[in-house]
Amino acid sequence: MPVRGHRGTLVSVAALTLALSTLVHSESAHAGTGVGFGPGSDTEQSGGSDGTNIYAGARIEYSGSVAQGGSRGNVTSADVNWTPPPCWYAPYLGAKDFKEKMSKDIEGQMSAPGMGGHAGAALSELQRHYEDEYGWTDTPGYKDYNVENDGEGMFWAAVQNPNEPDILKRNSCNDLPFWVDNGQAPPAQYEQAITPEILAALAYQAMELPDTEVTLAPDGITKVNLPTWAWLDEAVFDEVQATAAINAPGFNLQATTTAKPVSLRLEPGTADAETYPASGECVINADNSIGEPYAKGKADESPPCGLKYLRSSGDGTFDLQATITWEITWAGTGGAGGDLPNGTFGADQAVTVQEIQSVNR
Repeated sequence: MPVRGHRGTLVSVAALTLALSTLVHSESAHAGTGVGFGPGSDTEQSGGSDGTNIYAGARIEYSGSVAQGGSRGNVTSADVNWTPPPCWYAPYLGAKDFKEKMSKDIEGQMSAPGMGGHAGAALSELQRHYEDEYGWTDTPGYKDYNVENDGEGMFWAAVQNPNEPDILKRNSCNDLPFWVDNGQAPPAQYEQAITPEILAALAYQAMELPDTEVTLAPDGITKVNLPTWAWLDEAVFDEVQATAAINAPGFNLQATTTAKPVSLRLEPGTADAETYPASGECVINADNSIGEPYAKGKADESPPCGLKYLRSSGDGTFDLQATITWEITWAGTGGAGGDLPNGTFGADQAVTVQEIQSVNR
């Protein structure tokens, strides 16, 4: 989007963002890790920049079954096309604090040796945007950094998701910091402003599902062509919740993401095997268990959930992979809520398969 200055010069919003990105301070580079990521589950990020954008200083608190520090958990989305948000906008600083930081950064950069040309012009436009009410369509300027409204709102700024591997996506929130009054929603053009749904996705990303080992009978060592029963008891197979919340002056949101187990998939670790049922997908029972515990006298029966190996594992083992599918839903501030893609989490179990020994007389 081009922006025409008062003297007819043409400067792009991209150039203004580039000028903003030059305002780098090493002491605040850690803020680029994103809101809520760092030591501990209640990390408070200080506002700053990391060479790309200025980042928000709001606080996201994680609770429930989450990885330490709100970092990536162990759940994998069953939908390969779904990913958590690569970036978002969140509350950053009040007007006086924003003025102190931004004006100092701009002045320091403008006085740097060799600063001129396009970069210098962009910095000048950036300064006018926050000091002299210089704006453009849908993006009003500010007078003296809006300090007359200090305490009545906050400037919002971009946050990168450190778990997003695509640097272009991480940097896609590249709008200049903007003002939001306390109790008001951000302007509609900022579609990536933090919402309960974004918080729900972040809680999903941080969720830790239990490392549940499937019970097998026979356990660990089985025989060729012998049905092996598999099951999960209700007591160790329950729903999991993770919550993400953000609290800033005049702005409070939260979302809780819930994972409910719905099925177990068995992959024997070799093509020379059969599963029960044939699909390998064991559904949840009415009592929230999966499969059926083995009982004496059922050795020759087909289990409702299990497998049968057709050849020996020799001197090694087969890696039986048991993957649980979880149904993911969320609920948040204001009655918001909905579904997220199912999640999966699996683990390998070593199984030794031996030939049945016969004695000839």
